[in-house]
Amino acid sequence: MSINPFVSLFGRSPIGPMQQHIAKAHECATHLVPFFQAVIAEDWPKVTEVQQEMSRLEKEADKLKRNVRIHLPKSLFLPVPRSDLLELLSVQDKVANRAKDIAGLMTGRQMTIPQPMQLAMLAYVQRSVDASEQALRAMNELDEVLETGFGSRQVARITGMIEVLEDIEHDTDRIQIEVRRSLYALEKDLPPVDVMFLYTIIEWIGDGADRAERIGNRLEQLLAR
Repeated sequence: MSINPFVSLFGRSPIGPMQQHIAKAHECATHLVPFFQAVIAEDWPKVTEVQQEMSRLEKEADKLKRNVRIHLPKSLFLPVPRSDLLELLSVQDKVANRAKDIAGLMTGRQMTIPQPMQLAMLAYVQRSVDASEQALRAMNELDEVLETGFGSRQVARITGMIEVLEDIEHDTDRIQIEVRRSLYALEKDLPPVDVMFLYTIIEWIGDGADRAERIGNRLEQLLAR
């Protein structure tokens, strides 16, 4: 396999640290599944425990983000534009931020999920996390693309992963419609403030998948340069 001379000179940095960052952001997002399971069970000590762990992971992701920004080379010999990497890093960070937001709001208000919505909500959360996982998989292929000088086979592999990511995000859109519809049917029997915040949470879960998809979009733009 041919090796890009620039990568030989500068090593895999900064791609390795960026991969570590998205792995930490995804780890934070994965905790949404046990978090919602605890919410549905109304196990508030467990809810608080998971929320605190998510907050810790988000802070670790922030530290990794700052380290990448501080140490990202300013050299003209980077295999991709520095500005593109910084934009990608910012998008990655938003995955953890949104997951933390969801857990923080629901814990603070001790929000519950009406029983008729629970199964659909769990499926919705899982699919949003699936989007984050697929974004991580695509990002983990980037170093090989750079090593091979943007070889066509490696680029095609990432492109295929991004297409799967888009399909997953479309799934979350479909499930979101179902969850919204089920909440609408229950509105008259629920306190209006609870309904308002449930709609907010539904929106934020979908936003988590949207942010994961944006990672794929940024990768596509980077590969097209």
